Amino acid sequence: MSPDLIHIGFGNHLAASHVIAIAPPNAAPIRRLMQEHKAKGMAIDMTSGRRTKAVMFMDDGHIILAAITPETVAARAAGKTAAEPSGRSR
Repeated sequence: MSPDLIHIGFGNHLAASHVIAIAPPNAAPIRRLMQEHKAKGMAIDMTSGRRTKAVMFMDDGHIILAAITPETVAARAAGKTAAEPSGRSR
């Protein structure tokens, strides 16, 4: 049995069954959590050097930073096709 993977851009995938929440990084509490997790080594940056648009909270305490919007990640997790940040489909 293979895990359902979510493509989060730039060749990066993660297991959908381990994602607890998806949030935009705009709010101060989310930014604070990002800094704390980075300091602890619990943040995984999958942005490929681009601006963070989504923060995914995992069931093991890690956070994943992605350069695609939370709406796009949620649509992909639901099995729908969604556009890349540049507007092109993959």
